Amino acid sequence: MIRAYKFLLRPTARQAVALREMLADHCSLYNGALQERRDAYRHASKSTVRYGDQSAQLKDIRAFDPERQGRWSFSSQQATLRRLDKAFQAFFRRVKAGLMPGYPRFKGVGHFDTVTVPKDGDGCRWDSTPHDPQTRVRLQGVGHVRVHQHRPVQGRVRTISVKREGNRWYVVLACDEVPAEELSPTGAIVGIDMGIAHFLTTSDGEHVANPRFLQEMADELAEAQQHLAMFPKRTRQRTKRHRAAARKVAKLYGKIRRQRADFHHKTARTLVRDHDVIAHERLNTAGMTRAPKAKPHPDNDGACLPNGAAAKAGLNRSILDAGWAQFLTILANKAESAGRLVVSVDARNTSRTCPECGHVAKENRVTQAKFECTACGFAANADHVGATNVLNRAGLVLCAAA
Repeated sequence: MIRAYKFLLRPTARQAVALREMLADHCSLYNGALQERRDAYRHASKSTVRYGDQSAQLKDIRAFDPERQGRWSFSSQQATLRRLDKAFQAFFRRVKAGLMPGYPRFKGVGHFDTVTVPKDGDGCRWDSTPHDPQTRVRLQGVGHVRVHQHRPVQGRVRTISVKREGNRWYVVLACDEVPAEELSPTGAIVGIDMGIAHFLTTSDGEHVANPRFLQEMADELAEAQQHLAMFPKRTRQRTKRHRAAARKVAKLYGKIRRQRADFHHKTARTLVRDHDVIAHERLNTAGMTRAPKAKPHPDNDGACLPNGAAAKAGLNRSILDAGWAQFLTILANKAESAGRLVVSVDARNTSRTCPECGHVAKENRVTQAKFECTACGFAANADHVGATNVLNRAGLVLCAAA
């Protein structure tokens, strides 16, 4: 299996400066390569510059600017150019598919946060000593940086990435040939229904509370954002006070993100440990959180009719705060490692179908929490009914596959 390990770095003050310089120089390389592609298309009869052409120039670039470009790993610079090439490939793929293209944009220094070394030992060396305070990762141009390795690394390290999140630095190891750690069979299967009032409800009737991390910190976050907005645009990124205000906002968002990920990992681990088969709805989170389209007024050009955008925005915020997509990804990864089976089923009408008689009607869902079948009178918690229907559909899928 392929797995990624993420560990906190503890650089010295001098190493932190070198890490910031590394990101800035790779960002400059990315933007210069992007500018070359733009100029070639506009001024050279729409010719195309490819990754191979730009990679061949790296030797001359490093010789011309040894202080900035020559000090970093050659392979990491190649990875940065591949990153740009992938952005263009995705752009042309969307153009051919008739989607919104999204032409690759220049990166600001504050928005270029990751540098990847595609091979362990080529400009970067992982010196693994589990649970040892002397664990180090050697980065060319930076030195040996301490790593807080909280768990052992299994498999073979293929790529090493250095990532900045706010004021924190992380190393991400992509490993292959990671052995599975299968758990003992339990004989239990479960269906789960994702929600807002409760984060999830199982077919056994158990509710897992929704922690609402973003909502809990909404007041503190709003205060920090208001303080950041006080600075006029002409002074932004130029004053020490503005940079401190921006770091405050980033710190709060980082805390929310870490809390949410920790909750997702613990909840998924409990489900995987206690069940052999886990069924869930196949959710299109991106579509569910899309803003409603504007409704032009038939009698007033330029005006629009009410479309419920304000109410939809609140629902979208709650869905994104719950982080369903991230949770289901974590659940699938943990289940694969533990030898468990995860089944996704069609989500349509799971909360409107009676599990007793099979009657489907919008009126069955009386309120957010109450389900009452209009045909047979069966009544239960709506989320529990949804989880039960998910489990029933998963049984049909498994029988068809067998």
